[in-house]
Amino acid sequence: MTPRIDMVGIITSRFDEMVSFYTDVLGFGIKMKMDHYAEFENEGVRFALSTNSVMVQATGHASYGEEKKGQALELAFRVASPADVDTTYADLVAKGATLIADPSDKPWGQRAAFFADPDGNIHEVFADIAV
Repeated sequence: MTPRIDMVGIITSRFDEMVSFYTDVLGFGIKMKMDHYAEFENEGVRFALSTNSVMVQATGHASYGEEKKGQALELAFRVASPADVDTTYADLVAKGATLIADPSDKPWGQRAAFFADPDGNIHEVFADIAV
């Protein structure tokens, strides 16, 4: 096998709330939705949500039924400019994203801000700083 990520999926017990967050706050369109699975429109890697029960049924492992909270993964969203980090972050927080860290210039050459989804996963909006 040659390692290549084809899909990123978030397993959640807050399915409806998470679908609303990713559509209403982040602006993803829905490509396909069933009772406990949603796949979003996204260029490149597929992006989806499913419930814990879907994973229990698919794998037969009861441990997928245990509720998990937060910081299981990070998604990073690149924007066009450092100024766009500030405006995008303000917009996301106004729409309901949980504020984690305000925009600031980072030592690795990016301006970044951090916010969380309803499960507590911390995500980032960033842009490269012109040097």
